[in-house]
Amino acid sequence: MDPGPDPTPPPEPPPEPTPTEPVISVDRLVVGGAALGHEDSGRVALVRGALPGETVRIRVLRERPRSVDAEVVEVIAASPDRVEPPCPELARGCGGCDLQHAAPAAQRSLKAAIVSDALARSVRAGRFDAVPVEVGPAADPWGYRSTVRGGVDGGRFAFHRHHSDDLLAVADCAVAADPVAEVIRDGRFPDGVDVTIRAGLRTGERLVILDTGAAQDAVVPDGVRVIGGVELSAGQRAWFHEEVAGVRLRISARSFFQSGPSGAEALVDSVRRAVGTLGSSDRLADLYGGVGLFAAFLGAERPIVVERSAASVADARVNLADRDATIVRSAVERWRPSPVNVVVADPARSGLGRDGVRAVAATGAGRVVLISCDAAAMVRDLEMLTASGYRATRIEVLDLFPHTHHVEVVSTLELV
Repeated sequence: MDPGPDPTPPPEPPPEPTPTEPVISVDRLVVGGAALGHEDSGRVALVRGALPGETVRIRVLRERPRSVDAEVVEVIAASPDRVEPPCPELARGCGGCDLQHAAPAAQRSLKAAIVSDALARSVRAGRFDAVPVEVGPAADPWGYRSTVRGGVDGGRFAFHRHHSDDLLAVADCAVAADPVAEVIRDGRFPDGVDVTIRAGLRTGERLVILDTGAAQDAVVPDGVRVIGGVELSAGQRAWFHEEVAGVRLRISARSFFQSGPSGAEALVDSVRRAVGTLGSSDRLADLYGGVGLFAAFLGAERPIVVERSAASVADARVNLADRDATIVRSAVERWRPSPVNVVVADPARSGLGRDGVRAVAATGAGRVVLISCDAAAMVRDLEMLTASGYRATRIEVLDLFPHTHHVEVVSTLELV
C-alpha cells in the first residue's frame, strides 16, 4: 500500500553564514586564551569559546584592519576535548572561567601549547626550539581557589561579565573552595565596594576585605573576620594562616598568595626541581619573594628575600623567623644586588622587564629560576636574560588555575 507523501517536512538547511557570521577552522589557542583561525579573506579571527581543530560559525564583535574579535555562534565540528560547561553562572554571563568548554584533562596540554607557540613566535624565533616544554601538575579542577575578588550587585557578591565592567551577582562559584563559596552564597555587602574573600583552607580561618568600605557594612557567616579598606589604611592589621606542606604561613589581608595550598605545594615542588640541591655555601636570592613561600622550602641558609609590599615583608619576617633570612623591603628594580649562586624570581604578570632582568644579571647567579604567569611576558624576559648571558634549559607549565587561560610557567636558566 502506498503510504502517500511523508507528512514530515524536510529539515531546514542550516542558514548561510552572513558577513558577520563566517565559518572558520580553528588552528590553536594563543596568549590570552582566544582561539585563532582565519577568515576566507585571510584576516585573523580571535575567537572566544573555540578549541583547536574545530570548525565554528562565529559572530564578529569587533573589527580591526587585520583581525577581528569574535565569539562562537555554532560548533559545526567539535574537538574531542569539548565538554558542556557545567557551571550555570557561566551560561548567565560570568567572565571568571573562560576555558570550561575544554575537558579538565585536556587543559594542561592546551596551556603548554600556548607557551610553546609563544616561544616559537618570539622575536628571535628558533632560539628556544631546543628547550623542552614539560607539562607539569594541575590543581584540582573544582573547589580549589582560596581567594576570590569581585564587586557587589544588589548586595550580593558579583564577578565581572566577560571583558566588561558590568557586574553579575552569582549564587555560587564552582572553582571556589567551600569556605570561600559559603561567603559568596550567604554574604551581603554594600553596593559600590570591591570585595575580596580569603580563606586558609587547612586552618579554617577566613577573612573578607572591603577595599573601599568599613567592616560593619557587611553581613557574613559566623567565624569570618571582616576588615575595611578604611581600617587597613589607618594602620589596622589583619591576616589569616595557611598550611603548606606542614608549614604554617601568615598571610596578611593585602599580601599575595597562590590559588590555594595544593597549588602552592605544586609550585614549590616545581621550583625545588629547578633549583636543585643547595650546598651549605650556596646563597639564594628570592626576588619578588612575597610572604617567603620559596625561601621557606628551598633549604637555603641565610636566604635573601626582596619584596616591595610592606604587608608581605611583615609576613615574611614572621614566616622566616627561624631561617636567618635577610629580608629587604624594596622594589627589585631599585635593590642593590648581592652576589648569590641562585636566583628565584616570581614577578607580577607583567614580568621582570628590563630593570628586573638587569637586577637578576647583576647578582652573577649561575642559575636563575623564573616563574611567569603570562606567556608573552615570559618570552620577553627569556629573550632579555638570554641577551644577558643566560641559556634556558627547561620549561615546565603548571595549571594552577583550571578552567581559565592563566598559566604558571617555571623556567630554568644557566649562566653560559
